[in-house]
Amino acid sequence: MKKLFLSAFMLAGLAFSTQAQEISKNALGLRLGDNDGFGGEISYQRGLSDNNRLEVDLGWRDSNHVDAIKLTGLYQWVWNIEGGFNWYAGVGGGLGSWSYDHNDFDESGTFFFVAGDLGIEYKFDIPLMLSLDFRPELYLNNDDYFRDNSFGPDIALGVRFTF
Repeated sequence: MKKLFLSAFMLAGLAFSTQAQEISKNALGLRLGDNDGFGGEISYQRGLSDNNRLEVDLGWRDSNHVDAIKLTGLYQWVWNIEGGFNWYAGVGGGLGSWSYDHNDFDESGTFFFVAGDLGIEYKFDIPLMLSLDFRPELYLNNDDYFRDNSFGPDIALGVRFTF
């Protein structure tokens, strides 16, 4: 009886792990959120296999007093929920540059960070994918601004063209 139960459990696990994935080989679009003023990012995803991919995002900020640019790279694992729905988790990091200029006060610098990523996505029958994700970022710099603000949570909506 134990062997029958163990065999059935292993067979169910094998069936679950071979469930078809719905990730695209390439996806290009926008990731729109708000983490420390980085409201928009150009986003590219490259599928590596049936259940993992790389994501590279280039974010920018241009306001009255602050200009900044940020490059993020993430490795993601993707799991199919049902149909076109997937959920994913990832890890990565990045770097950026910022400058502040206001009332004769001028300062600039670079920053480095590590990031996590957790989200859900839906791929339509047309080449369009929508996603919603949470990306916590931990800044590793010693300058005054990042010493006081070393954690940055980010929630964003992604809209990507798949090909």
